[in-house]
Amino acid sequence: MARTPSNMMPLGTQAPDFSLSNPRTGEQLSLSEAQGNKGTLIMFICNHCPYVIHLKNELGKLSDYMPQGLGIVAISSNDVESYPADAPDKMVDFAQENGFKFPYLYDESQSVARDYNAACTPDFFLFDTHNKCVYRGRYDASTPGNNEDKDGKDLLGAIDALLADKPVSPEQQPSIGCNIKWK
Repeated sequence: MARTPSNMMPLGTQAPDFSLSNPRTGEQLSLSEAQGNKGTLIMFICNHCPYVIHLKNELGKLSDYMPQGLGIVAISSNDVESYPADAPDKMVDFAQENGFKFPYLYDESQSVARDYNAACTPDFFLFDTHNKCVYRGRYDASTPGNNEDKDGKDLLGAIDALLADKPVSPEQQPSIGCNIKWK
């Protein structure tokens, strides 16, 4: 596994629009349809990455924020020809097994990952009600094998601040994960 840091989108960047396939429903979902009335979390993940697998239970728990007005989507942009474990039918299974109540979308062209300048899995982007980036970076300091607690301190702290209409700290650390598998 290649340890790749996120590119850290500049704070205040407008969320790039998208319309992606939801393998669970077979329908397209756009950014405007995914938005929450308090903000939106967009995460780039995949099924096979050890860093995502390390956090899979925590990712499922993010669904608890949806009733509070947070829109959430996960996106897989990996090349499924070279990484068949990340294929859309397997995305459906992964989402169900891990309690994802949010859509897990497939970015077949990889254009959305490029638009967000996503670099790794997992890579987290949090946007306010005006679709301006207020957080990008890691879930927390925990990675496979480092024995740090999976406390979500970084991402959950940003989400909690956003939902409470408080400023999100600009002190943010990049996510570390496997590189996106480009075609």
